[in-house]
Amino acid sequence: MNPVIRIHPQDNVVIAKQQLLGGTRIASEHITVSGLVPPGHKVATRAIATGASVRRYNQIIGVATQPIAAGQHVHTHNLAFSHFDRGHAVGSDVRPVDYVQTPATFEGIVRGDLSNGGRVATRNYIGVLTSVNCSATVARAIADHFRRDIHPEVLADFPQIDGVVALTHGAGCATDSEGESLQVLRRTLAGYARHANFAAVLVVGLGCETNQIQGLLAQEGLREGAKLVTFNIQDTGGTAKTVARGIEVVTSLLPEANAIQRVPVPAKHLMVGLQCGGSDGYSGISANPGLGAAVDLLVRHGGTAVLSETPEIYGGEHLLLQRAVSQAVADKLEARLQWWTDYCARNNGELDNNPSAGNKAGGLTTILEKSLGAIAKGGTTPLVDVYEYAQPITATGFVYMDTPGYDPVSATGQVAGGANLICFTTGRGSAYGCAPTPSLKLATNQALWARQEEDMDINCGTVIDGQESVAQLGERIFQEMLAAASGRKTKSELHGYGQNEFVPWALGAVM
Repeated sequence: MNPVIRIHPQDNVVIAKQQLLGGTRIASEHITVSGLVPPGHKVATRAIATGASVRRYNQIIGVATQPIAAGQHVHTHNLAFSHFDRGHAVGSDVRPVDYVQTPATFEGIVRGDLSNGGRVATRNYIGVLTSVNCSATVARAIADHFRRDIHPEVLADFPQIDGVVALTHGAGCATDSEGESLQVLRRTLAGYARHANFAAVLVVGLGCETNQIQGLLAQEGLREGAKLVTFNIQDTGGTAKTVARGIEVVTSLLPEANAIQRVPVPAKHLMVGLQCGGSDGYSGISANPGLGAAVDLLVRHGGTAVLSETPEIYGGEHLLLQRAVSQAVADKLEARLQWWTDYCARNNGELDNNPSAGNKAGGLTTILEKSLGAIAKGGTTPLVDVYEYAQPITATGFVYMDTPGYDPVSATGQVAGGANLICFTTGRGSAYGCAPTPSLKLATNQALWARQEEDMDINCGTVIDGQESVAQLGERIFQEMLAAASGRKTKSELHGYGQNEFVPWALGAVM
C-alpha cells in the first residue's frame, strides 16, 4: 500500500497515511523519508528553497522558511504563512446545477401550509429561551422538570416530543442598548424562537435587563401567542413562582406538540449547516470533500447548504468568489472579509492566527492550508447568496453565512438562520451537539473512528484507505442526512449534547 497521498500532480508535498520512519522509501514519489513524519503530516517531494512556495491542492499554503530537501517533514519548523496575490475572476467557476427529475424525500414534520410560508422540521422540541444570563437558572429548572433521564414519567404519554430544552447564554445586559451586539443577540434568539424544530417556545427574562423581551419582539417582528409565551422573574414574583409558572405553561403545550406525524417531504426542505472542528491533515482529503460531494447532491435535489466560519476560509476565499453567481454576491462576501480584517485590527489580532494546537498536531501548518481544506465542505455548485450572522436564510442552494470559526458560535448562527441539520467533520475528535437541530459527526480517519466511535456517526477514513471514492462517500453521507432528518437519533443526541452548545456571538463591549 502506498504510504502517502498525492492530492494534485503539481503539489510539492504529499500526505503521510501512516507514521513514516526515516529511511522509508516512497517509490511512487522517488524519495526517501528523512526523519520521523507523523500520520496526516506533509513530506516534501522535491527540494524547496527558502522563500519558495509550498503547494497543496495545487494552491499555495505558505513559504519555506529554510531550505527543505526531498523527503523531509514539512511543518511549522520550516513552513510559514505568507501574503500573496490570490487573483480571481468572479463567477468564473459557476456551472449550471444538474437538478434531478425526481428529488429524494425524508420524513419531516410539516408546520403550517407549505404553499403559504409553512416550514418543515426534523425534530419536535419545546424550547425555553432566556433574554439574559440572569434568567438562565430558572430556564434550566423548567426544562429539567421534563428531562426523561430524571423524570421519565413526565413525558411518558408524549412520545412524539423530542424533549424540552433550555438554551441559555451569558449576555443580555451591560451592553449598548442601540448597539450591534444587542441587535445580533436578538436576531439569534428570534431565529430560534421561530425555528421549525420548536413546536413552541417560552422566553424567560429577569425584568430589568437591557435586552427587554418587548424590545426583542419589536425588533424581530415576533408576537406573543399560544406558541410563544414570555414572562419575567420580577413580574411573576421570584424564582420558585417563575419555575412553577414555566412548568405549568409547558405542561399545557404538551398535548398539541405531541399531535404531529412525520410525512414524506422533498429534500428541498432540508437546510444543512456545514461545520468542521478539530481538523487534521486528512480533513481536506476525506471528510470535507466527501461532505462537499453530499452537498452537491443536496443542491441537485433542491436543498440548501450553509458554509460558514469566515476566519477559516481566509486565504481560500478566491475559490468561493469564483463560484459567486453575481458581482453583488461576491461583494457581500468581500465586505464580510473586510469587516473581519477591521475587527481583528481593533482587537489587536490577525486572521492568520490559526490553526489551533490540535490542528497543528494533526498536520495542518497554516491558515491557508486549513482554509483550503475547509472550503471543500461546500462542494462545487454556485454560491447563490451571502448572509450576516443569524440572518434568516431564504435562498435555496449553496449559501454562505458569516460566523466566527469557533464551532458552537458558528453553528448557533446557522441554526438561527434556519438550518434543520448540522454536518460536522472532525479529525481530532470534537464532541458536539446542537439542540434543537440534530448534528451528524464525520470522522476523517480510521484511527479516530476506532478510538471515538461512540461520538462519531460516519467513518470517512474509508477514502484514506482506498475502500471508497469521494463520490461514493458523498452518496453515503447524503443518505445519512436524509435518515437523520427523518428522525433517526445522532450520536450527540443519544449522549444529551445540545443545550450547553447554544452560544450566540458576543460582539462589542461589556460595560
